[in-house]
Amino acid sequence: MSEYVTLVANDGYRVVVSKKAASASGTLQSMLSEAFEEGVTGTITLHELDGPVLEKVAEYLCYNNKWATGGTSSGDIPDFPLPTAMALELLVAADFLHL
Repeated sequence: MSEYVTLVANDGYRVVVSKKAASASGTLQSMLSEAFEEGVTGTITLHELDGPVLEKVAEYLCYNNKWATGGTSSGDIPDFPLPTAMALELLVAADFLHL
């Protein structure tokens, strides 16, 4: 079984992230760990998200995976860049994905 998962947006946009990064999302973790088709195929279609939002969600999953265990040697964790124009869509996506 692959250690990566493919996330697919409602417009067909695809992004690949590690399962470890995807597991930060309660929704994605459930889909991958239970007896769902997504857990077998390694592909999750997210009809609720369009490509640009999915891309930013994937960036956040990777950011979270990198920084969740702590910051730099000085203890600082860099801010995650969040485009203001997408804020509402990202809030809805975060709620849906339990992030």
